[in-house]
Amino acid sequence: MRRTAVLAAVSVVAAATTVPAASAEPPAPRTVCTVDDPRLAELSGMVADEDHVYAVSDGGTRIEIVVLGRDCARQRVINAETDPFDVEDLARGADGTFWLADTGDNRKRRETVALHAVTPDGAATLYRLRYPDGAHDAEALLLDGAGVPYIVTKNVLGGSGVYRPVGPLSSPGPVDLEKVGSLDIESTDTPGGPVGSAGSVLVTGAASAADGSVVAIRTYTDAYLYAVPDGDVLAAFGREPVRVPLPGERQGEAIAFAPDGALLAASEGAGEPLRSVPEAAALATARSAEDGDTPEGSPEPAGAGEAASADGAGIPALPAAVISVLVAMGALVGFRAWSSRRR
Repeated sequence: MRRTAVLAAVSVVAAATTVPAASAEPPAPRTVCTVDDPRLAELSGMVADEDHVYAVSDGGTRIEIVVLGRDCARQRVINAETDPFDVEDLARGADGTFWLADTGDNRKRRETVALHAVTPDGAATLYRLRYPDGAHDAEALLLDGAGVPYIVTKNVLGGSGVYRPVGPLSSPGPVDLEKVGSLDIESTDTPGGPVGSAGSVLVTGAASAADGSVVAIRTYTDAYLYAVPDGDVLAAFGREPVRVPLPGERQGEAIAFAPDGALLAASEGAGEPLRSVPEAAALATARSAEDGDTPEGSPEPAGAGEAASADGAGIPALPAAVISVLVAMGALVGFRAWSSRRR
């Protein structure tokens, strides 16, 4: 539905959920086609319907949503004259409105971030948002069953924050965000990404199944699929996800669900493949059924392999060497990405 009156402030704070490295043995991704449109050299977000993939890049001086056929050929471009700062993800509402996450902030200097609501005919509305605890870099956006946006931050030390607006969006804003949860993603040995194994803990994108029953969070190397109870994204993050390895992507940031439940994934870079994991959404719903369709429950105290953070959220106790690599490589990627852009 259109962003007019769907946000209600909720004071419940989710548990800090440590994402396990276990896998439900999903099929390996298979190449669908090759994305070679120069407008998508920095492909950062996408959504899909029966016949199209809608994709955004994180560069440029105006909003461009590139409409691709299932053969990856460009069919048209939805343009809006709004000049975004750094678009990093794309979601789509039930009414067909596109939501662009203008939330990139590699150097963590922005006073506000933004969402751009874009209709299929190119009419755009700007909504500015403000974090409660300083600047964050974020590349993942989800909409829950009521259309409420959730932003998941990208943190080189793990402990990605989950934020949502405290009330209805207003244009241009800003509207304050509140932190409602945390995702602590464990490192994996899935190859890929620009920073080696460190990339397996960096959140780079998100997606929701067409019926809202499953959401996905991705890193440079893996996707994590959560069954969603009654459209409640926050409750979904309290459940055990299914891990889907996405090996070999150069800089994997884009992810989407096809209407049939297949998971689509793609990377930045010229001539990179669009890949599909068939029936991925069904893996999450099957896991939920196996677990009795019950959330994991109350937060557990920090224990082995987990250290308590200042706000009570758990952060994986990574070896010091890994943390050093994460910080150094994260800074390098941020500098390169920033220096390649107009601002």
